[in-house]
Amino acid sequence: MTELLNDAQVAEALSRLPEWAQEGSTITRAVEFASFPQAIQAVNRIAEIAESENHHPDFDVRWRTLRFALSTHSEGGITAKDITMAEEIDGVVDALT
Repeated sequence: MTELLNDAQVAEALSRLPEWAQEGSTITRAVEFASFPQAIQAVNRIAEIAESENHHPDFDVRWRTLRFALSTHSEGGITAKDITMAEEIDGVVDALT
């Protein structure tokens, strides 16, 4: 079982993830890619990582803009798993853009 992070812990973690923001019990980020296929490539890479870690982000694909939302649903909020997945997503985004 993973413990929920309090607001101060989330704020501290997000200070190292400047593209992410807290929205209630989730952390979110939107990224605009150069093309729709590039956005889908990001989804596919992140899906593989998520599956291996058994922690799955919510994706919203709008043409070439991808929006990510992370929350540990079983815990009802933001945990260290979400912060780690955000770091993984940033790595994929950095590699593709």
